[in-house]
Amino acid sequence: MKRNDSMSNAESERLRALYSYETALYAGGCRLVVGVDEVGRGAVAGPVSAGACILGPDADPTAIPYLNDSKKLTPRRRESAASAIKEHALAWHVAHVPADVIDATGIVAALQQAMRAAVSGLAGQLTGAYAGTDPLLQTVLLDGRPMGLFEREQAIVKGDGKVAAIAAASVLAKVERDALMCDYDVRYPGYGFADHKGYAAAAHVDNIVRRGLSEIHRKSFCGNFFQGKLF
Repeated sequence: MKRNDSMSNAESERLRALYSYETALYAGGCRLVVGVDEVGRGAVAGPVSAGACILGPDADPTAIPYLNDSKKLTPRRRESAASAIKEHALAWHVAHVPADVIDATGIVAALQQAMRAAVSGLAGQLTGAYAGTDPLLQTVLLDGRPMGLFEREQAIVKGDGKVAAIAAASVLAKVERDALMCDYDVRYPGYGFADHKGYAAAAHVDNIVRRGLSEIHRKSFCGNFFQGKLF
């Protein structure tokens, strides 16, 4: 995608700055830089999801309009950014770990599982000069705190608003998980999953109390809402 002529100079500069951290890493000799972010950690229903994305050393900073922390984007702009990411990234993958695993292992272990699966899922997409490259051994940039999951891991506080690859992972994880929760809204009607995406909105809590828990609720998260029979 070529630079949109309607893009303001300020937005163009913001996007270029978003890529500066990766540009420096590539200039310093990194082969590939992987961005990773999660969504759904604080929800009470549905999976915890992690996105991983490699934009690559030759990425065009203006190719993905609106790229930013997914929480700062409207749903329409997230969808637009996600489509552009999928078109231009060297590789991307989103992994979901379901509620029953979260209940069995705890949220931290489930989050770690999602992140490793997301990065591992990039391998089959790498072609050309990068074919056969193990993404787990590349420089992996995480949003937030260190997880100790990758050999060359760097954690960046609020990285989803500072680093392009992390922002891309953030957008992908949010869009893919939201779509999954909309599918669950059809499969498990009456909870409003399409609206609150599994978070503890007041209407969601009311529906839990009235209906009980569905198969995709995190039972270990819902004890304060409902003490009756669980599925």
